[in-house]
Amino acid sequence: MNIEDNYVEINRTSWNDRTETHIKSDFYDVDGFLKGKNSLKDIELNILGDLSNTSVLHLQCHFGQDSISLSRLGAEVVGVDLSDVAIAKARELAKQAHSTASFICSDVYDLPNHLDRQFDIVFTSYGTIGWLPDLDRWAKVISKFLKPGGRFIFVEFHPVVWMYDSRFEKIEYKYFNSGAIIETEKGTYADKAAQIEVETIGWNHSLGEVISSLIQNGLGITYFEEFDYSPYNNFDLSVESEPGKFRIAHLEDKIPMVYALSATKTDI
Repeated sequence: MNIEDNYVEINRTSWNDRTETHIKSDFYDVDGFLKGKNSLKDIELNILGDLSNTSVLHLQCHFGQDSISLSRLGAEVVGVDLSDVAIAKARELAKQAHSTASFICSDVYDLPNHLDRQFDIVFTSYGTIGWLPDLDRWAKVISKFLKPGGRFIFVEFHPVVWMYDSRFEKIEYKYFNSGAIIETEKGTYADKAAQIEVETIGWNHSLGEVISSLIQNGLGITYFEEFDYSPYNNFDLSVESEPGKFRIAHLEDKIPMVYALSATKTDI
């Protein structure tokens, strides 16, 4: 079997192997989270708005912190992730946090076989679509699970970031999706010194590919913005140039690092 044909299981294993390290990391600060800290960032909070009495489907939720944070803001939340280890931890964390958020273990594309309802909001953020080869299929799933007039809220690292090598010293990858990128990584973004090694398969997706896939599946773009910082300190050589804003030291504010969009299901 071609390694690309087995990408779901390869990436599931990589996330299973990372989860325990992430839970123990300062990056995710689970202790602070259980004391009431909201894990969501201002970029997405400003777009999400008032979540009282709304239903939210959170795709690629990892071990559930953002899903639980959404529920703390008044939403009824279902979180989804392909990692069975992460989903088990998400359920534990929800119990500890006295949250009503529920969780499903599923690859994004396979979710219609595990869930049959529609939501006011579909949400996904930061490091998600790079694990998916086909954004048309992704957008079809989003559209399927949105109520007519429902909103898709998306925040993601900018595709320009993924063109660079890990130290942002040279352009190593194409901006456009030109096929699978197979890598082996030591450590993890949440703990670069962690004694783990994972193999991953990912894809770069241009802004045009993202936006076109949504439009072609009945989602009208209502908001789009690019940001010259990351709210996470997850890249090599990044520095906190302003409170909560991390940039690559030698690139300063010269490149886009994150983008955000909102889209409404228009096929009413």
